[in-house]
Amino acid sequence: MHHRLPRPLRRLRAAAVATALGAAALVPVVAAAPSAQAATTHVANPYVGATPFLNPDYVAEVNAQAAQDGSNGSIEAKVAANQTAIWLDRIGAIAGDATHRGLQAQLDAAEAQAATSTLPVLVEIVVYDLPGRDCAALASNGEIPATAAGLTQYESQYIDPIATLLGNSKYSNLRVSAIIEPDSLPNAVTNQSKPACTTATPYYETGVAYALNKLHAIPNVYNYLDIGHSGWLGWSSNMGPAAQELAKVAKSTPAGVASVDGFVSNTANTTPTEEPFLPNTTMQVGGQPLDSANFYQWNPYFDEHSYDEAMHASLVSAGFPSSVGMLIDTSRNGWGGSARPTALNSTPTTVGAYVAANKVDQRPFRGDWCNVNGAGIGYRPQAQPYGATDPVIAFVWIKPPGESDGDYPTAGHTHGDPHCDPAGTQTDGNGGTYPTDAIPGYDVPAGNWFAAQFQQLVANAYPALGSTTGGGDTTPPSTPAGLTVTGTTAGSVSLSWSAATDNVAVTGYNVYRNGTKVGTATTTSYTDTGLTAATAYQYTVSAYDAAGNTSTASAAVTGTTSGGGGGSAGCKATYAIANDWGSGFTANVTVTNTGSTATNSWKVTWSWGGSQQVTNSWNATVTQSGASVSAASMAYNGALAAGANTSFGFQGSYSGSNPAPTLSCTAS
Repeated sequence: MHHRLPRPLRRLRAAAVATALGAAALVPVVAAAPSAQAATTHVANPYVGATPFLNPDYVAEVNAQAAQDGSNGSIEAKVAANQTAIWLDRIGAIAGDATHRGLQAQLDAAEAQAATSTLPVLVEIVVYDLPGRDCAALASNGEIPATAAGLTQYESQYIDPIATLLGNSKYSNLRVSAIIEPDSLPNAVTNQSKPACTTATPYYETGVAYALNKLHAIPNVYNYLDIGHSGWLGWSSNMGPAAQELAKVAKSTPAGVASVDGFVSNTANTTPTEEPFLPNTTMQVGGQPLDSANFYQWNPYFDEHSYDEAMHASLVSAGFPSSVGMLIDTSRNGWGGSARPTALNSTPTTVGAYVAANKVDQRPFRGDWCNVNGAGIGYRPQAQPYGATDPVIAFVWIKPPGESDGDYPTAGHTHGDPHCDPAGTQTDGNGGTYPTDAIPGYDVPAGNWFAAQFQQLVANAYPALGSTTGGGDTTPPSTPAGLTVTGTTAGSVSLSWSAATDNVAVTGYNVYRNGTKVGTATTTSYTDTGLTAATAYQYTVSAYDAAGNTSTASAAVTGTTSGGGGGSAGCKATYAIANDWGSGFTANVTVTNTGSTATNSWKVTWSWGGSQQVTNSWNATVTQSGASVSAASMAYNGALAAGANTSFGFQGSYSGSNPAPTLSCTAS
């Protein structure tokens, strides 16, 4: 199976979980909006036109470390100028303690800042204390048990006090970005083989729905649900079910999908925002696509930007409005330093060697997540890093750089997570064994200051912290000019343009076909392949720099492919059961273009030999009439180059036997 990361993950099991909650698992609790906040304007993107609130506790930690580190301190101190989230990871964190101020004190400090600011002040908080929290790992296990009593405690002693503080009218001029329960709903999708996750899932769903409902009732609060990261939910058989799970929970609230303002990926993880030298994940090397490399395990999303764009489309298909925004946690995914490749190395002739030579992600295994060795601070927090039309509305630092992910068990300390042990190993489920890649020589509990990690993150920052001041480079490159079609074939369009300029340096260019990003280039030319013969395509290009600033799009040009000489269109479909629990199942279907030209769309049909009924699906429009079923491609996966493939999946129910059907596939 190819479904891993960031914990030991397993393929989706979509069966309903029988628990003590029964059918009431997702019954929402209605909370009235505070009347004092009725006039507050709820904007589309709270990060635009706002000034960041800097957590004074984190600023003090950074400055104390910088003061200790002599000549390096001037660089380290720059970190303190960037916004980080306030983690409410236990009930006691709401009131605070001797070393960290509580939520009210933080909000009061933000109010003091707002009194001197002409812009709204934005505060980021992390809501993170579900019953049975972190069911697939041990490093961040919570304080509340996964029981009905635990759910009541979560609602009354945790969410309600947070909502009461945020709903106080004296804070109504602030903007509050709430990151809702990292890892929870992704675990509900991929880790149902773990008993702890099976038990916790209904409490996750009900608890998250309760939090969404209570916080959405406060107009100046913005809810962002966690969507894991590309190395976790990037496979099609995970992405579609994840979108459905998120939609199910949101729709269980009185406001429905409107209770969610957006989603956040890469929380506390190190997956790169961009893989600049691996933009085409299906490119063939040695006769194999890049995503077949052991490092990717057939996951087509190598970085967070491409993953967030794809997940956004999947979420919209599941019922969320296209206006929902995507956040990327870039606090520890820069991967700078001497190990970072600086140019494309096209000499390797095998997929594994090509990926190893060109990926900026230096982990030996994509599932490594705990205090990862060699990681660096990433892009600085910034609104609309790819422009106003991209689904990614901001880069954020949710995990404060320098705070540990967790410790590991020892003879005298039984709590902890083996994945945090520098001497430990983990497996990918396909027979591969890898080191945990945790920083050697340290054993620091989760959330505690980790000086060696902080020093490493600063040293490996990309862009380098010494190259800019304050919050980083915020000047976008100029708009590329002179975009021209330089050639066409039956299946490709070649483009060139004039170089853009930047106050530091232009790093590369994004290429868009009909408004959708299709690739990146580090030079001023690009060839778009896998196109349909005798078809017109519109192209634009934007430039970006190392800080993630992106120019406006160039003027559009149109390229029309040639007639193609009468190539044929065709496809085949293969069927595989993913999980079967006796009364229901999930299945995956792989569609491959067997023709000599690219497809525009495809359709798979079959007739059941038993009593099977399709109950939901992802990555295809599936309809059933009697025993007959048809599955039609979506707008984003109908175009397949000759030899390329895609997949869709569905959940079904049955009684008796569950024989596999014979599939028919047609393409146009």
